[in-house]
Amino acid sequence: MGLSILLAVAWVCAAAMVALLPMRWQYPLGGALMFASPALIVFIGYQHGVFLALLALAAFASMFRNPLRHFWRKWRGLETGEVAE
Repeated sequence: MGLSILLAVAWVCAAAMVALLPMRWQYPLGGALMFASPALIVFIGYQHGVFLALLALAAFASMFRNPLRHFWRKWRGLETGEVAE
């Protein structure tokens, strides 16, 4: 088993632990996990091929679907559901 898969397993365990924390602590730790994942996905693709990288990308998109949807709408300039002041 390659180093990238071991790091991916550790990433999933860390994500599961972060999900158990109170919401105010989930934002910074979850954000760190979210922004670290593209490098991990590329590393998986480098060591094990495109198919496993696509599986990792699908798992990432599934776990972070709401933040990704929020950022996508924000980047496109669409309504994000935030209250305007």
